[in-house]
Amino acid sequence: MTLRSTTTWSPWRAVVGFGVVSLAADMVYEGARSITGPLLASLGATAVVVGLVTGAGEAAALVLRLVFGPLADRSGRYWTLTLAGYGLTAVCVPLLAVTPFIGAAGLTVACVLLLAERTGKAVRSPSKSALLAHAAGAVGSGRGFAVHKALDQVGAFSGPLVVAALVATTGAIWPAMAVLAVPGAAAIVLLVWLRRRTSGMESIEGTEVAVDPAAEPASVRPGETLPDSAGRARRAVHAAVGAELPRDFFWFAASAGAATAGLVTFGVISFHLTTAGLLPVAAVPVVYAGGMAVAAVAALVSGFAYDRWGGRVLYALPLLVAVVPALAFSRTVALAVTGVLLWGAAVGVQDSTVKALVADLVPSGRRATAYGVFAAVQGSAALLGGGAAGYLYSQSIPLLVAVVGATQLAAMILLVLTLRRPSADRSAAAPGST
Repeated sequence: MTLRSTTTWSPWRAVVGFGVVSLAADMVYEGARSITGPLLASLGATAVVVGLVTGAGEAAALVLRLVFGPLADRSGRYWTLTLAGYGLTAVCVPLLAVTPFIGAAGLTVACVLLLAERTGKAVRSPSKSALLAHAAGAVGSGRGFAVHKALDQVGAFSGPLVVAALVATTGAIWPAMAVLAVPGAAAIVLLVWLRRRTSGMESIEGTEVAVDPAAEPASVRPGETLPDSAGRARRAVHAAVGAELPRDFFWFAASAGAATAGLVTFGVISFHLTTAGLLPVAAVPVVYAGGMAVAAVAALVSGFAYDRWGGRVLYALPLLVAVVPALAFSRTVALAVTGVLLWGAAVGVQDSTVKALVADLVPSGRRATAYGVFAAVQGSAALLGGGAAGYLYSQSIPLLVAVVGATQLAAMILLVLTLRRPSADRSAAAPGST
């Protein structure tokens, strides 16, 4: 599916529009993520449970994009999937407000809602990223994704502050979850309005993707044709496993997966901050907001640097991830907060500039599929990393630090393999590139 090339808004206005939608949505789910550890702990969760749930949530948000990325490319329903995904977030987070009032079922319901919210992110992200990449291409993919991420992080900063204020005022977590219904509704309204204002980015609902004959599975001999239904099915499977994507893309996906596995979830970090007695519950979202502010700055700096120096700026990511656990899991407040700020910097680079390199590694017609495959690798790593972090935290923090360091060494080596050729050579080798 090819997105139409004309818009009623300029590319920069479209990028900013997507950023404002993300700002409102981030107030919702980042507000919830800022307090996930203490919320689950209040419902009876252990560190292992927090690690598994938050890791599984990130895995769902990433792995399921392997389904929804190709679905978006095949069906052209980029906007429909984006709306559905934001809708799940807008509904599931406010429902967390009921979990303290349903007894023993509260922990189970909270886990289900958190996983459902992360599934919503999987539904929308490949389609949103494809639409955003289309708009950002005219202004520079690094700058476009960086500006979008900066606006996104305004919501990630303000949402936790709202949560912190309400927890401090009421002495409970549930009122904060209920109030997050307001920015959730605003995100849906803004997205509908954005769709109308960027009509040139509208795809034709239900139209099949045109497939290059060169991308036909190797088992189909030259000159041989398949029945239409069989051909579509074969091409769908072929695309879903990423067989049309370049080799450098997979090296980079493996590198990003190793980085993701080592980037400890904030759920485990926040569990440590409260159970170790370092911070009161109301202060945890404030620290998280600080991390999100750093993430916004890191996204802007790395994004603009990417457009000037290319993927080499991403060498900073494994270094940032490697030092986070040694600081964040310390018994000193200042060191722990510093660890959270560095964690935020790693998140900012990972969620913005990393996507810019993905866009540059694959042809435009396969971007949603590529984002889906890429996210599946990251999601599998997040599930393993989340569970391992929760377990290792309960066993030995020094061992946790050592394991994270080893994964980041692997991430660095894989990144070197990705960037071993000039970007022009990679573009020439990409299937479908011109």
